[in-house]
Amino acid sequence: METLLGQGRAAIDLIVDAGSFTEGKVGARTFDDPDFGPGAVVGTALLEGETVTVIASDADAFNEKFPVVYSGVIGLEEGYKMAQAVYATLAADAEKEAARKRPIVLIVDTPGNGPGKVEEIFGMNKATGAYQLALAEARLAGHPIVAMVVGRAISGAFLCHGLQADRILSLTSEFQTMIHVMPITSVSRIIKKDVELLEGLAKSNPVFAAGPAFFYKLGGVEQLVETIDGMRPAIAAQIAGIRKAKADGAATLTGPRGRGSLGAERGGRVVRPKVQELLRSEFAAVEERFRPRVA
Repeated sequence: METLLGQGRAAIDLIVDAGSFTEGKVGARTFDDPDFGPGAVVGTALLEGETVTVIASDADAFNEKFPVVYSGVIGLEEGYKMAQAVYATLAADAEKEAARKRPIVLIVDTPGNGPGKVEEIFGMNKATGAYQLALAEARLAGHPIVAMVVGRAISGAFLCHGLQADRILSLTSEFQTMIHVMPITSVSRIIKKDVELLEGLAKSNPVFAAGPAFFYKLGGVEQLVETIDGMRPAIAAQIAGIRKAKADGAATLTGPRGRGSLGAERGGRVVRPKVQELLRSEFAAVEERFRPRVA
């Protein structure tokens, strides 16, 4: 079985129309400094003949200014570069009606964020937060956003490079794809429970598990793609579905809120709706006490 693990850049040409990707150009913005965020690959391509913005990670790139940024890690500069590509997309289509706004395709293969002390001091959380905000703004403005997991989708990097998408797709685990917030071994150390206990829980409760199939049950992945050749048509179909949902006024069925509902339908997040309803009822009971008084 083939794998695209660590090959985010190579995956671009497997997804977009042949020879159509232009790196470093999004709308009127040109990204021509090779030393700024080298791990972030941004550009414009065609997908089934339609112009799209592409954002990916390059596992072969190394950011010399930040030694922990390598192997596809999304660091401070990478986060800002990705955010800038999204805002360039927003600017390019600012005058277009929602149905004609270009899609954004996120190719996901990242082992996490750059957790170095220097990055934290300089504000890596602001950079990755800026990227999340940019994607949320683009999604709400009508740009269809599809994330395609081709390798690793792990921790905070997946949070900023994937979870704000309208729809998330993933190659199946046969391609060595990995999706998790934290491995069970780390969970074990933090909550001081045996690994064997957590592995047992993972069999009945997907919250404790990792991998594309478990995230599919949770609603975190909308569709599992079983072949590499199937990625392009699957993404194109999702883009059409997103546009239809937004045109029909059902935009809440896409993005993070939609995935919560999907997880409940698939039996992976059955407690979530109950907790939400309990919180709503408790808030309603005290709402009048805290409502601002109008003079």
